[in-house]
Amino acid sequence: MLLPGDPGRALALAQVLIEGPKMFNHNRGLWGYSGPSVDDGEPLTIQATGMGGPSAAIVLSELADLGVERAVRVGTCGALVERELGSLVVAASAVCGDGTSRALSGADTVSADPALVAALGGGELVASTDLFYDDSVARFGSTGAVAVEMEAAALFAVGLARGVAVGCVLAVTDLLAGGRRERLSQDALVDAGERVGRAGAAALSG
Repeated sequence: MLLPGDPGRALALAQVLIEGPKMFNHNRGLWGYSGPSVDDGEPLTIQATGMGGPSAAIVLSELADLGVERAVRVGTCGALVERELGSLVVAASAVCGDGTSRALSGADTVSADPALVAALGGGELVASTDLFYDDSVARFGSTGAVAVEMEAAALFAVGLARGVAVGCVLAVTDLLAGGRRERLSQDALVDAGERVGRAGAAALSG
């Protein structure tokens, strides 16, 4: 299972990662697709989670009820340290800066599944937040997090509670360090979205 936040990215990834993808969900605009992987023929599902921890937690909880065992969040992030735009960040753990993961775990940080972290090539600390327009450097700069995003901590918390192995790989679309904000171009964003999806799919099939 791949879990992009953006329904448009779910469609784009389904078109390149699944052979003859079939839409199985469109409730609340959260598009989901299933079919055989173009790489190994094994079943692959790509389901959008929407934006933020509450939506992501609901989606993964319902998928857990349906029997999903492994899932990788494939999304985007803002870098809190110097990173190249378009580069990938693998999350080994996430700061619970959002209300959902804090309510679910009662912890300051939650961890990804170690096997998926290894399959993705190792990991770092990221921070999850409820606020898109916020001074994330000021909020999370002292935590050691290298990037900020909105769903990883909630997904990790649900995975730990429901016995689902959850990983996370993110493309850096914004640079937030140094008091500036630089944004990836739209064409480069499309390319980064595909690369992050391929990385997630490779980790699941490995």
